[in-house]
Amino acid sequence: MAHLTRVIHSARLIDGGDEAPDAWIGVAAGRVAASGTGDAWRALSADEVVDARAVAGAGALLTPGFIDLHCHGGGGHAHEDGAEAIRASRALHLAHGTTRAVISLVAGSLPDLTARVGVIADLAETDASIVGSHLEGPFLDTAHHGAHDPALLIEPTPDAVDALLAAARGTLAQVTIAPELPGGLDAVTRFADAGVAVAVGHTGADADASRRAFDAGATLLTHAFNAMPGLHHRAPGPVGAATGDPRVTIEVIADGVHVHPDVIRMLFAAAPGRVALITDAMAAAGAPDGAYVLGALPVTVADGVARLADGTIAGSTLTQDAALRTAVAAGVPLPAAVAALTAVPARAIRRPELGSLAVGAVADAVLLDAELQVRRVFVGGA
Repeated sequence: MAHLTRVIHSARLIDGGDEAPDAWIGVAAGRVAASGTGDAWRALSADEVVDARAVAGAGALLTPGFIDLHCHGGGGHAHEDGAEAIRASRALHLAHGTTRAVISLVAGSLPDLTARVGVIADLAETDASIVGSHLEGPFLDTAHHGAHDPALLIEPTPDAVDALLAAARGTLAQVTIAPELPGGLDAVTRFADAGVAVAVGHTGADADASRRAFDAGATLLTHAFNAMPGLHHRAPGPVGAATGDPRVTIEVIADGVHVHPDVIRMLFAAAPGRVALITDAMAAAGAPDGAYVLGALPVTVADGVARLADGTIAGSTLTQDAALRTAVAAGVPLPAAVAALTAVPARAIRRPELGSLAVGAVADAVLLDAELQVRRVFVGGA
């Protein structure tokens, strides 16, 4: 066995939908090199030995690092404000367990968006915690624009699609599209063929139109229930179509504001192993209430809830550890809730080396106490 840089022991390991008491992992070269239960770790030599119970108490939990597919900012910083703002946002969310993130952007002009995905591509070259960009706009339905400026929404023409793909230089991880727009289904296929995870969202699509998008290559649903037709017993809409399609990962914002906890529990039951807990956080996550800007729109945050002047919810102030606590309090089993932060989003963006603490996986890990508060975070073993 290679020389170990770290051993973490005496934790309840939650990984891959299973639980292992009194578990340990050994890390070498940023990957999980060994794992087991009991005292076998004592025979190993490592630069650092971490007693999980000493750090996080008798109920210490060890999970893979969290992966956020959908985040717009944090710590007072919006991703549209450039590289330093993105780094500051990442630092805030890293402290709450998010070891890898897709950097989401709200709708903007095509020149602005091509420049911004280029900045993210540059950052991804030196910061492995950034797994690419997510264009939540501009290919959205104006009637379901949410907190995106409707004046900046456009149709997904081939030229626009190609310009964004070229600017991202292979780092565009996700794009949200309203598939009913002219050229929408062709754009879904074009992005999917380029290796981008395509999400249906900010859409007026019914269930049939959503199914056509999934057949064209879409594999995600952007923040289920929000900015789309609701789930009605005679009109199941995008959520009904997505829960019935095993190819589709379903995002949900588990802050207790965007979606009621009872509905969160129902969604996990309807689509087991396919729900991803996202933050959709804007700049006010981890920052005081007050006035902010999301893209081009002014936002007021009061009691931790961000809204536009007309009352529309404008992103969240959520962190992923808080989403975990909300889901578990709603009745979602802990292993399923952890998977929704780890293995499920990793699979959605085709990163099988992430979201797990199996031997060979990247050694991103989060140590939590029994109350699901983050006590220590490891990125690639560091």
